[in-house]
This record gives sequence, structure tokens and C-alpha cells, in this order.
Amino acid sequence: MSKLYTLSVTIITLNEADRIERCLESVKDLADEIIVLDSGSTDGTLDIVRSYTDKVFETDWPGYGPQKQRALAKSQYDWVLAIDADEALDEELQESVRQLLSEPRGNKVAIKMPWGVTVYNKRLDHGRSARSPLRMVWREGASFTDAQVHEKILHAPGETVTLKGRLLHFTSRNYGHALEKSTKYAWLGSQKYFAKGKRCHSLLSAVLRGFWTFLLIYFIRGGFLDGSVGFLVAVSYAQNNYNKYAGLWTLTRMEKLEKKSTLNQ
Repeated sequence: MSKLYTLSVTIITLNEADRIERCLESVKDLADEIIVLDSGSTDGTLDIVRSYTDKVFETDWPGYGPQKQRALAKSQYDWVLAIDADEALDEELQESVRQLLSEPRGNKVAIKMPWGVTVYNKRLDHGRSARSPLRMVWREGASFTDAQVHEKILHAPGETVTLKGRLLHFTSRNYGHALEKSTKYAWLGSQKYFAKGKRCHSLLSAVLRGFWTFLLIYFIRGGFLDGSVGFLVAVSYAQNNYNKYAGLWTLTRMEKLEKKSTLNQ
């Protein structure tokens, strides 16, 4: 199957020695170039990465969106696959990408990939996995938002398609790592919302948002079909959403008190 289009793969890393090789192995035969931006790894990540590509750049850490934009700016081929170090394409998804690169593009500009969240040695096929994140774009006209966390990739007008296969996401190394990530992302999310002008005036709102997240993941998206791990993940995401809005509530409260103090002076 001959290729009509070329592919750049971009990855950002920080201490991913235990996971990066799985990611690189899944894209090495598809990519015309692999671009890695590392922000200070000390665990041997760079040694592994350099055995796959010479396009390795050591940088500071400006946040997820800006870092991924830096990587995108260094890419030079037709399509760009922005994959995380804790992700990997399964064989079916690899074949789907290979086929995409070998047929006329038409009006396609954005590619979604069905997630396969994998935690505690179990791949989840429902719940949090019942979505297909955007991971691949036509390079011309593409960019990342400058969000510190939960960044989005923007693309030129055109068709978005979803490929077959699974983008395996090895989201956490263990339960402790999951708690650490959840806390970090929740607080970053609180600050992101606050900076954008969003406010939370009641802790009841935070509670209800957490409850809704559990209902969405466990029941509406079928997380109960993933067994006990599906339940644990649904609770974890509910807790994360509660923490994010509870954090926003604290920022809102502090802002109110500061304004009140200023008025009383």
C-alpha cells in the first residue's frame, strides 16, 4: 500500500521511561518524522527516545497547550498526529492510519480516534472510553490553544472522521499516581476556569457536578459494563470534577472577600 500523504508524529515528555517505548513502537512504521519535546526528564526517557528519532528538543515547561504548539510548529509533513506519551495505537488503529495516508484526502482535516482507557491491567470499553478524542489534523491551518491543561487542537474548516481501532490510553501507573494526576488536573482546571471569568458561588453546585459526572460515565456511557474497575474510574472522575469546582469556589470566595475588604477601606 503506497502512501499519498506524509505524517509527522509529535510527543511531549517528562519522565516517561516506563511508557514511552510502547508509544513509539506503535507509530514508528507510520511516521515520516517523530518530534519529541522533553521538559526535564531524569529517568532515561531521552535515551529511549533517541533510539527512535533524532528530532528531540529539551525545553522548559510552559503548559500543555503551549508545549504541544511548539511541537506542532516544528512539524513539516502533511498530517500531524499529536499523541501523548502514555498512549499507543493498537494494531487496528495503526492499519486505519496507514489506509488514511494511502487514499485521497478529499475534504478531511481532522481525525478522531476511539479511546481505550487502560487502568489496573484492564481496558475499559465503555464509560470514560466511550469517546473519541481528536488526535490527528491536516497540518496546514492547525494549532493548539494555549490552555495550561485540557488543551484543544484547532484545525482548518473541513470534514472530521473517526477511525477504526483503539487509541490505548495507559492513564495511570497505579492508584497513587491516579490520585496525584487527578489532584493536579483539578486544581489547574479551577485556575483555568477562573482566569476565563467563570465563577462558582455554591459548593452545592460542585457536589451536583460531581454527581452528574458519575451518572454520565457509569450509567449513560455504560461504565457499569466495565465491572469493578469501571465503577472505580467513574467515582474517580466524579471526585475530580467536584474538586475542580470546589477549587473554583474557593477562588470565587477569596475574590469576593478581597473586593469586600477593598470597599470597606
